[in-house]
Amino acid sequence: MKLKEIDRTAMQAWSPALQHPIYLATGTSAQQLDATFSTSASLEIFELDLSDPSLDMKSCATFSSSHRYHKLIWGPHSMTTGESVSGVLIAGGENGNIILYDPAKIIAGDAEVIIAQKDKHTGPVRALDVNIFQTNLVASGANESEIYIWDLNNFATPMTPGVKTQPLEDVSCIAWNRQVQHILASASPSGRATVWDLRKNEPIIKVSDHNNRMHCSGLAWHPDIATQMVLASEDDRLPVIQMWDLRFASSPLRVLENHTRGVLAIAWSMADPELLLSCGKDAKILCSNPNTGEVLYELPTNTQWCFDIQWCPRNPAVLSAASFDGRISVYSIMGGSADGLRQKQVDQLSSSFGNLDPFGTGQPLPPLQLPQQTASQSVILPLKKPPKWIRRPVGASFSFGGKLVTFENTKAQQQPGIDQQQQRHHVYVSQVVTEKEFLARSNQLQEAVRSEGFVSYCQNKIDMAQADFERSVWAFLKVNFEEDSRVKYLELLGYRKEDLRKKVNVLESCRLKDHKREPEDSVSAKKTFNISVNGDVDGLITQALLTGNFESAVDLCLHDNRMADAIILAIAGGQELLSRTQEKYFAKMQSKITRLITAVVTKNWKEIVQSCDLQNWREALAAVLTYARPEEFAALCDLLGNRLESEGDSLLQTQACLCYICAGNVEKLVACWTKAQDGNSPLSLQDLIEKVVILRKAVQLTQAVDPNAVGALLAEKMSQYANLLAAQGSIAAALTFLPANTNQPNIVLLRDRLCRAQGELPVGQEALKAPYERQPMPKARAGSVAGQIQGPQAPAQQYYQQVSGLRRGIVGSAAKRPCSPPPRYLQSLFSLFVPGPQNGWNDPPALNRTAKKKKVPDNFMPPVPITSPIMNPLADPQSQMQQPPAPAPPVGAPSFQPPHLPAGQPVLQSPYQPAPQSLGPCIVPPAVSKTSTEGAPGAPIGNAIQHVQALPTEKITKKPIPEEHLILKTTFEALIQRCLLSASDPQTKRKLDDANKRLEFLYDKLREQTLSPTIISGLHNIVKSIETRSYMEGLNIHTHIVSTSNFSETSAFMPVLKVVLTQANKLGV
Repeated sequence: MKLKEIDRTAMQAWSPALQHPIYLATGTSAQQLDATFSTSASLEIFELDLSDPSLDMKSCATFSSSHRYHKLIWGPHSMTTGESVSGVLIAGGENGNIILYDPAKIIAGDAEVIIAQKDKHTGPVRALDVNIFQTNLVASGANESEIYIWDLNNFATPMTPGVKTQPLEDVSCIAWNRQVQHILASASPSGRATVWDLRKNEPIIKVSDHNNRMHCSGLAWHPDIATQMVLASEDDRLPVIQMWDLRFASSPLRVLENHTRGVLAIAWSMADPELLLSCGKDAKILCSNPNTGEVLYELPTNTQWCFDIQWCPRNPAVLSAASFDGRISVYSIMGGSADGLRQKQVDQLSSSFGNLDPFGTGQPLPPLQLPQQTASQSVILPLKKPPKWIRRPVGASFSFGGKLVTFENTKAQQQPGIDQQQQRHHVYVSQVVTEKEFLARSNQLQEAVRSEGFVSYCQNKIDMAQADFERSVWAFLKVNFEEDSRVKYLELLGYRKEDLRKKVNVLESCRLKDHKREPEDSVSAKKTFNISVNGDVDGLITQALLTGNFESAVDLCLHDNRMADAIILAIAGGQELLSRTQEKYFAKMQSKITRLITAVVTKNWKEIVQSCDLQNWREALAAVLTYARPEEFAALCDLLGNRLESEGDSLLQTQACLCYICAGNVEKLVACWTKAQDGNSPLSLQDLIEKVVILRKAVQLTQAVDPNAVGALLAEKMSQYANLLAAQGSIAAALTFLPANTNQPNIVLLRDRLCRAQGELPVGQEALKAPYERQPMPKARAGSVAGQIQGPQAPAQQYYQQVSGLRRGIVGSAAKRPCSPPPRYLQSLFSLFVPGPQNGWNDPPALNRTAKKKKVPDNFMPPVPITSPIMNPLADPQSQMQQPPAPAPPVGAPSFQPPHLPAGQPVLQSPYQPAPQSLGPCIVPPAVSKTSTEGAPGAPIGNAIQHVQALPTEKITKKPIPEEHLILKTTFEALIQRCLLSASDPQTKRKLDDANKRLEFLYDKLREQTLSPTIISGLHNIVKSIETRSYMEGLNIHTHIVSTSNFSETSAFMPVLKVVLTQANKLGV
């Protein structure tokens, strides 16, 4: 792309790189005449102003010279910083003279601009170059092999690099090495190039082409590699550019044959070693890559030859070319628009006719309207590859999942014959973790869920808590996993029955001491008493009692303010009379505790919660804990929490969290905690999620609630938490925290990204259509990037089962599972948000708040699995034990209605079918056993949590297991028995018992012969590894089966089989 143009037949020289603004010096060229045959000569300096859109360059100064020039360079000697012009213009004349000009004086218009001049050379000086390491050293070359080294500080006496080369010939090119300051190269038209070592003052190597047709017109050293150089040939029979390496000087390293006629000049870019300019007799200016020979750019030129071409030292994208048609053109290799050049041609055409019509009409000519052309015709494309100066030396970019992708274009030692672009460049993918404490606490939470150590986890939080409120919150959460939770809640509120009993005993003992000496009337019992029927109050009461009129007797007692007598008589008069008497008593008596007594007697706990002073919220909560029935307990706690939360006192607002914990209301806990705490930091969000996860787990264990119920606010917090985990690299953990029953676009998108980050497609939704299509990576290069996650891929059009399908178990070979399940310990955590069976092999034990378990008969058979919650706390548990047991229905049973229910029996239906499970003696309702503490009058008896009651079904006979597969059952059961004998931890034994029961799913599938041959073969291989006690090999086979088989076939028994193998390996049985 042409930027500027100067109409001069001249040699050219750019100002040094330190000079700003950029100048271009021109000196009249020797042995060339223009169309006027003028013999005058001049030295001019032009300023390059790229902000000016015109093609004309501003002329800053002109000096009339008596010399014409063969070579002109602008050296940086004595350069000064700033905008003032500095440096030295060095010119090679046609009579063997070298002239030094001061460009500052030329621009200033001084008459004396010559610093010094010498005519020591023989013949014209065609070669000049400045040493870039010592800018005061200048090399010059002329006829008869003359080469001189000039010191600009002592210009009088030059030195020679050594003895003249033989035979004597002209020196056409000379160049200092760009890496080693004492190495100099010269070349002659005969094609021979000589390399000089100035320390030895002799030539060290001579380079020449054996075909003797190489007429050297240009010489340039490699900017980076000290031993490489290029030679250009102007012979039309050999229009080539040869690249030589002095380490292999027997033949050229590479030959560039892009020109069709002789090459007149070359220039190697100091900013990018892969850019080599060349101009030739074919009227082309080419920018080539000398390492590959590829032409990267061809400048749009006219049909004239260019005899000189140079890069701009300061702006690496700018170059200048001097042509034989008397024009110096400035180009850019970065492309652009040709509109300016076309406009200049139009202006020149118009100015040649003047302003008037040349045909004598005397009318001015209208402006020439240029036909509009499409933009594609006037736009010139830049280089085929980005030049080095605009390439990023380093780069970094964050990606999803906390990955940091970095690269650096290090300057490696290039080997001869190897393209720089073909050299290996490394891209580094690293995991960035910025929140280490956040990740550590998240891992502790996941470990607590995996190991079911909720009590120890809560206790650890209590021990570490610094604030009293934080300690109280974790103490309340811990109570959910202990027996007699309401009693423990009361103790946390400061009410211990033992302490109260001690206080009462002390008071009673003091009263007895005061009355121990009162005289006893031993004969009063033997005396007769008078039944008075007088007209006074006592007589009327007597008459009413004698006639059985308790109501009148009570009224008379109340009228006489004899409250105790009234209450006692009302008790004898029946419940209705007692109720009316209580109402009159409460209406008449006003004391500090009257309203409390009223609520206790009338069981109106809502009155206490709604009307109490909020400063006594602890007392109100204690009353609810003591007396409220299970069905109203949560609502009353919520009501008290709402009152506290709506109060203006911030301290009371935070205490509402304790009420919500008692109620098991996770959503309100989230809302209250968000208001009270600063939730912007990751650690603050971690505090909230820890409490939410623990409370949800407790609610699932103690209440018959839908575990899939996730509110909008909780879903938002969970998605924020998952985002934070993903940003720290915990992709699998983040996936488990996402709610599954929401259609919020941000959560759906995040789930999609998390699955794809694991190399999988999302489950439970159709693959999202991204705004851009991901291009598949070739297999040969897919694994070259460090840290890239490899995973199975599936078509984006495939529809996947809903998350609930993972819990139900999908029957049929058509069910696909492209997204592998999260780790088992994360599945337990995942169950907090995904519907499915509870109290499984990896869930915490169900709460049993009775102080002592009832002994179960030896012939007890476990009842049928729960398929719907039937709340019936008054049923006789013994009748349930006597019902005949029935096996679990198959996983794929189409109906949830138990066949034994009578018509009209209400059954709570669930949209998800839980996996069948056997319930042990722990389901015996607590009403059967005696509690260790006495409940208050009117309070619920025994355990406050009502457990779900199972219903009996008819007994079904199972098919026998095929004989060839019977070894699976015997081996697995024997292994479990060995583990039970070796295990000392009750929790481990419970897991093994649960696993033994759940393996019935495997045996049922063996009976029905519904397992694929691949799975059966893998199970037999596991049996072989068990027989040889190679449990790790068995676990590897287990992993292979799970990863290659249909999830719906193995989800019911493979997880528990892994537990058995893991425990066996741990116990070493």
